[in-house]
Amino acid sequence: MDHLETLESQSVFILREAYRQFKQLVMLWSIGKDSTVLLWLARKAFFGHAPIPLMHIDTCFKVPEMITYRDELARQWKLNMIVGKNTAALESKQTFPDGNSTRLECCASLKSEALKKTLSGEWPRWILDHTTGEYVRRVGGEAFTGVIVGARADEEGSRSKERYFSARDKQSDWDVGDQPPELWNQFKTDFAPGTHVRIHPLLDWTELNIWEYIERENIPVTDLYFDRGQGIRYRSLGCWPCTKPVESTARNVQEIIEELRSGKFANIAERSGREQDKEDGNGLETLRRRGYM
Repeated sequence: MDHLETLESQSVFILREAYRQFKQLVMLWSIGKDSTVLLWLARKAFFGHAPIPLMHIDTCFKVPEMITYRDELARQWKLNMIVGKNTAALESKQTFPDGNSTRLECCASLKSEALKKTLSGEWPRWILDHTTGEYVRRVGGEAFTGVIVGARADEEGSRSKERYFSARDKQSDWDVGDQPPELWNQFKTDFAPGTHVRIHPLLDWTELNIWEYIERENIPVTDLYFDRGQGIRYRSLGCWPCTKPVESTARNVQEIIEELRSGKFANIAERSGREQDKEDGNGLETLRRRGYM
């Protein structure tokens, strides 16, 4: 068994354990490479289909190609797709692009708050209707307390403090110092009623592992990751006002792998193009303590 097979086996085990232990379970899909690999692993874990609902928090400021890719794959793979958003903040223009909030405030509102309220069922959800191919607005619904996330420990500092099964309180707030030890693949899954648990099947994967696995499995990803003739591409995806591409001529998965192996980005953080990370002196930890993905 090679290293990728070992990582795949561990992730599949975590996904199956989560499905067995948590009844109100949902998987976050950011449309990026990591969460798409996570979706692929879920389909492997459950024999070709994803029995876990997929949730995307739409800020309405994503790069448009991301939404096109999301809906094409959701329809093709028959995904149980849920979309949440902070319509009040969007309608009142309390956002960074509208000039009425900082980047961090915007993230907290359009991402963290939207995630909390969509998970709880307090805010409307938009559900993909596969008979029409359109999203239908639904009010209320089951509260999700188990949340599968495609976070990796090497991605940025706060994520390295996570566990495979990481508890949050009822408000989805994260006490970084109160995390159970996970030794010798012994995982704590018996949490008190009402506890929100984030599950991280990709925690030990690296950026290089992700791309190697995408190549091996031929996983479809958005072409925003590739140079389309301008000498730039996205290394990390997010909202267009806060996410910048990197200089790169990598036109396919193999060329991205070669860039990572050669050390072109060895000393450059993967999220270095995310402006909201720079606004917070603690990286993403401030946002993540308050429920950010």
